[in-house]
Amino acid sequence: MTSTTPLVLEAVTLTLPSAAGPVEILKGVDLTITPGEAVAIVGPSGSGKSSLISIAAGLEAPSGGRARLFGTDLALLGEDGRARLRRGRAALVFQSFHLLPNMTAEENVAAPLELAHRPNASAEARNWLSRVGLGDRRTHYPHQLSGGEQQRVALARALAVRPELLFADEPTGNLDGVNGDLVADLLFDLVRDSGAALLLVTHDASLAARADRIVILRDGHVVPTTVGLMA
Repeated sequence: MTSTTPLVLEAVTLTLPSAAGPVEILKGVDLTITPGEAVAIVGPSGSGKSSLISIAAGLEAPSGGRARLFGTDLALLGEDGRARLRRGRAALVFQSFHLLPNMTAEENVAAPLELAHRPNASAEARNWLSRVGLGDRRTHYPHQLSGGEQQRVALARALAVRPELLFADEPTGNLDGVNGDLVADLLFDLVRDSGAALLLVTHDASLAARADRIVILRDGHVVPTTVGLMA
């Protein structure tokens, strides 16, 4: 793992158009994620949590301020440049899984390894599927897997590249309690084993409490009294 600070947001704003006029989503957000740190973003619906993670990952451009990923100002890169910067260094897990339906579980996990030109992609994919308890489901397609199994495949896919920073947006949001707990356990265990930093967006207070630090977002602002908790 590099010692480069994975993420720095400085006075980030986001304003989006609407029928009623411009809507301010983010209003000057500052946030730094240090190597190996797990940070949970919490707050009510509509507070800007998912927008923040989209800007941090370079999926959306801020209206103002600066977002630096691995020391690089994302505003200086086009879409392809941002994708190259993320490749093999940043990974994303969403509550909707985003598995490719025409690929098996093994192929889904191997795909980002192949894009990053990692050797032995298939063997590494099988290893990670075993780590999330799905070694016997590697030849199954997404429609043949339960929601909990699909999310575990998505988690294996994200962590197989051994990213420096993992973004997780409501990773247990579409799962029942048992599967949600299982994915949460795997998320924190595997992130810590790999040494990756984690930026987690969640409504689940018990999940957030497992992070090293909790940041509260409300009405587009970071609440000044940021709560710090060690798992």
